[in-house]
Amino acid sequence: MPKTRLVNPLAPAPLPVFSQGIRMGPMVQVSGQGGTDAAGEYPADIAAQTTNALHNVLAILEVVGATFDDVIMMRCYLTSQSDFPAMNEAYTAFMTPEHLPSGVLPARTTVFVGLPFPQMLVEIDALAVIEAESPGAP
Repeated sequence: MPKTRLVNPLAPAPLPVFSQGIRMGPMVQVSGQGGTDAAGEYPADIAAQTTNALHNVLAILEVVGATFDDVIMMRCYLTSQSDFPAMNEAYTAFMTPEHLPSGVLPARTTVFVGLPFPQMLVEIDALAVIEAESPGAP
């Protein structure tokens, strides 16, 4: 089964060692997205970074016509446990049963880690399942 690299210039460019996302058949994996804004800057607060990270994930999902309703798993990586309540509140602005047509929230894991840049407070990745590829589809 062929793999397709997903690219959306509206999301931050990845480092040269990975892709923004990959599609293989009906599976779509979005690489971890940090909370940079359109200018590539990290806001100082976790809520803004979480919002930006989710917008970045969504931009990559949209390359193949996917939405958050297609996501079956989200992973959130935080640098500080004290940021969890504010991250969770910002996350809930996107992820409640009322926001998703199916009404079914994706599974989620949140872990506390070190991230590659000191100003980076959160990173979020996603796994989605979409309709099987049709010939010529990205």
